[in-house]
Amino acid sequence: MNYPKYQYKSERKFLHFEFISEGAKGLIPKIVEYTETEQTNIYNLGFGDYDKKTKSINDLSITNNGDSLKVLATVASTVYAFTEKYPKAWIFATGSTNARTRLYRMGITNNLAEIQKDFKVFGLTIENNVWEEFIAGEDYNAFLITKKENYGN
Repeated sequence: MNYPKYQYKSERKFLHFEFISEGAKGLIPKIVEYTETEQTNIYNLGFGDYDKKTKSINDLSITNNGDSLKVLATVASTVYAFTEKYPKAWIFATGSTNARTRLYRMGITNNLAEIQKDFKVFGLTIENNVWEEFIAGEDYNAFLITKKENYGN
């Protein structure tokens, strides 16, 4: 994504990323985590505000910090870093709410040409719950992303 990004920190395994959103509501710690699922080489992308009380991700908080493009660009940049470390990985992503899933779909749609240079993107259809290659303008429940070479293109 050709947008400004925040600097992030990661641990050695590149499964956990941290950065700070800076905006109208102040400095908000954000977390991106990649968690291995029961399916081999499929990782769930978790993202949200860092909750200091629970020491975990709050993926339901609404920050409204005025920097959503920069935040999404930063999350996208972690996908590149993660897949450099895990080149065979498939990344599963969905929003914690329908509105957030729609926001992710819009982010993918607006940057599809750039994303498709390196990745294959699939959407889980709402009507019949099957995976299809991502089509701009279609509604999806979830997304699956992998490096192009994992899909044979």
